[in-house]
Amino acid sequence: MASTHELKDVIKETLENRGSLGQIKARIRAEVFSALDDQSEVKPPLSNENMIINELIREYLDFNKYKYSSSVLVAESGQPKSPLDRDFLTKELNIKEDYRSKSVPLLYSIISNHLRENRPSSPSRQRPHGAFLQQLESELDNEQEPFVVMGGKR
Repeated sequence: MASTHELKDVIKETLENRGSLGQIKARIRAEVFSALDDQSEVKPPLSNENMIINELIREYLDFNKYKYSSSVLVAESGQPKSPLDRDFLTKELNIKEDYRSKSVPLLYSIISNHLRENRPSSPSRQRPHGAFLQQLESELDNEQEPFVVMGGKR
């Protein structure tokens, strides 16, 4: 008969292999936070800037299926439970979208626009980027089909 320690190891390995251990840990953290969150505590009012920043982060978290992180963000920040309208955000941030950018979080568009506007004039003066930013920059240069974003889908 297997010992309790061996059984725990097998269960842990099985959950890790299925990819559910991280989700379980995140759910437990979110539930603990929810239980400890003092609903009677008055949160300071959100500035317009903080509300927009929080919404960009929430959209990114939801897109990548970090739902427990998203729920903790909403609870901690006092962000409205219903997401802000994307069209409102694009107007406020002066982001022009196309068919490719509408399928990913606005944070990706902001990074893309930043790279496009801050591209050095000489290739030899380019700053090194991580693989994701290099792929994004290459796509902008070559006008290729949209890059694949790992994670959620719209």
